[in-house]
Amino acid sequence: MKKILQFFVLVTCTCLFVNCNNVQAQSAKIDYEKAKQYITESEKQWAEAVASGDSTIVQRILADDFIGVDTKGFQYNKQHEVHNTPEGPKYFKSNHLNNIKIRFYGNMAVAQGDEIWVRYSGQPLTGRFVWTDTWLFRNDKWQIVAAEDLIAPVK
Repeated sequence: MKKILQFFVLVTCTCLFVNCNNVQAQSAKIDYEKAKQYITESEKQWAEAVASGDSTIVQRILADDFIGVDTKGFQYNKQHEVHNTPEGPKYFKSNHLNNIKIRFYGNMAVAQGDEIWVRYSGQPLTGRFVWTDTWLFRNDKWQIVAAEDLIAPVK
């Protein structure tokens, strides 16, 4: 039993060492200024897609293993978001990114921001999404792996 445990610990440590080295190697080739510009522009495009219905943006920026939490607390995945994005223009007249703050942690970035929206009908007619998106740099591209959104009062 002791040898099995030692083997398990050795394998686990080896995997962690290899993974850390891979993260360091990827981080070394990241141009963070360029990444900040890409993430900012992509977040702006995703906000605009709420009213334009352009799902190609969502297809590009969400990772295949993406999981999000919507404003009602329900989880959704990339397939769901790509499918539902074209429905947005039925409800939203506009949606625009206001502010964004991006922090980098090696091959990961946390983007936090807010956007103002206007609906065609319903109460309230205007509102504000506040969100946090987690971006991951893998396979030489930045994509969102997790998102959480809420509706907040307009400032």
